[in-house]
Amino acid sequence: MKSILSVIACAAMALFAVSAQAQMGREVQTFKSSAGPIKITPVYHAAMVIEAGGKVIVVDPAKPAVFTGLPQADLILLTDIHGDHMDADLIKTVSKAGTEIIAPPAVVKTITTASPLSNGEKKTWGAWTIEAVPMYNLTRGPAAGKFYHDKGRGDGYILTYGGTRIYISGDTENIPEMRALKNIDVAFICMNLPYTMTPDEAADAVKAFHPKVAIPYHYSGSDLTVFQKDLAGTGIEVRLLEWYPKA
Repeated sequence: MKSILSVIACAAMALFAVSAQAQMGREVQTFKSSAGPIKITPVYHAAMVIEAGGKVIVVDPAKPAVFTGLPQADLILLTDIHGDHMDADLIKTVSKAGTEIIAPPAVVKTITTASPLSNGEKKTWGAWTIEAVPMYNLTRGPAAGKFYHDKGRGDGYILTYGGTRIYISGDTENIPEMRALKNIDVAFICMNLPYTMTPDEAADAVKAFHPKVAIPYHYSGSDLTVFQKDLAGTGIEVRLLEWYPKA
């Protein structure tokens, strides 16, 4: 019995150590606003945690993202119907009493507790302004005439807090609506084939709307150094974060 308990105890300690190490490895980013600091924690792939003014926003919680040690959400934002953005079980895990969910109407069909927000619509949530913007494919899809992401189905988001504007691209190509964005302070930009963009295409889009800071996310398999080199000398700060923790 003692040997069994010893094995269990050792396993628990190892799990705790791995979890603690994972938490220490999170590359938390802090940005200034007139209402106080905004802290953004990359979690996995498209999932992130945004904290400001005592409130917590969780974006696209989906497995295998691990939220151990992170606060539960006051608000959850979902971008699309795909499983790497919409995960009912993990939504429950990161929720607490009173958690609100905002999502595109296509997501609300499955996550029925969510409030719909369509492209072009805007909502005030506490001290935040949340604007849903288009995200879609121009050319890429699973077959001729079909797209991985249809126009109008999913939401990118512009989040504004204390005058600081944060853009979350969602799954998109280099679309005109993104190129036309204005006054973006921080941009989270997707890039992964075959579903969204190449690093070169992502950099071209970022050059067009010129955020102060550009952060690649949702980039599995992409060469981020290409994105970084393309934006060298533009005055745009590129931050390369680890969204896919190594085992």
